[in-house]
Amino acid sequence: MARTPSRPLEPWRWLGVPAFVAILATVAIDAPIRVFSLALPEPIFPMVLAFGWAIIRPSILGPFVLVLVGLFLDLYCAAPLGLWPISLLVAYGVALVARTLMVGQETEVMGFYYGASVLAAFACAYALVAIAGHGQPNLIALLWQFAATLALFPFVLMLSNRFRDADIRFR
Repeated sequence: MARTPSRPLEPWRWLGVPAFVAILATVAIDAPIRVFSLALPEPIFPMVLAFGWAIIRPSILGPFVLVLVGLFLDLYCAAPLGLWPISLLVAYGVALVARTLMVGQETEVMGFYYGASVLAAFACAYALVAIAGHGQPNLIALLWQFAATLALFPFVLMLSNRFRDADIRFR
């Protein structure tokens, strides 16, 4: 059976569509649902993009789209302007540095680096909020949001598997 050639890796397909899905997921998860009078934790869906794009294909377009999505998060969540763009770029940078260490490794190694990337982004966000004088963020809420964002790791795997064979340079 002959292998079908893969489609070219077009920016709208690997940047635009996932960014739009992350924005839709962010808006959808903001529904006022309460369980035992507690609000559901709201994961940072663009964190999947920050990690996945550094793994799939590092380029100059990825960080620009991350800044735009981060600015949307800031405006939508009423966060200090620049908080999520900087934090997402930190996550992208950690993943980019660790990219060569992850090549050919098991999924657990990729999960470890995803966790390190998310931890660095949340530490950056915590520090930026504290430095900006908006007070200290609630640590329990931050840990819930961190855990919910870590739980998005299967989506990182789906994103990377979807575009793994799209560029012949990565075969």
